[in-house]
Amino acid sequence: MDSDEQERIAFDQPAFARLLGFKLISVAPDEVVAEMAVTPELANRNGVMHGGAIMALADNLGGTATMINLPPGKTTTTVESKTNFLRPIRIGDTATARAVPLHKGRTTMVWQTTITRPDGKAAAVVTQTQLVIEWNG
Repeated sequence: MDSDEQERIAFDQPAFARLLGFKLISVAPDEVVAEMAVTPELANRNGVMHGGAIMALADNLGGTATMINLPPGKTTTTVESKTNFLRPIRIGDTATARAVPLHKGRTTMVWQTTITRPDGKAAAVVTQTQLVIEWNG
């Protein structure tokens, strides 16, 4: 798949990603970067980014990274995800997520997404396994 096709696929985000405010920054086969503003709607009662919003950001990014690496006729679904929460990201800040591959195989891909705060410190690290599947959609 050429880089134009990868970008077309990557930037064609689902409605859920748009609802969250997901913004794709850069796309390459071995690194995908996105941002998401931390709004009150994405926060928990303590005024920081909700863990579910962090996981949704990472899941969407890992799925996007897998999609641009798939052969024709294949799609993906997440089969496992593990999140380590390290530091809070406050309302008004922007979370930056960077996904890199740990494994890109024929039947599974494993991506590690590091989510950082504006000060550059890691707020969360997410490791997820994506299943590569046939899809007749």
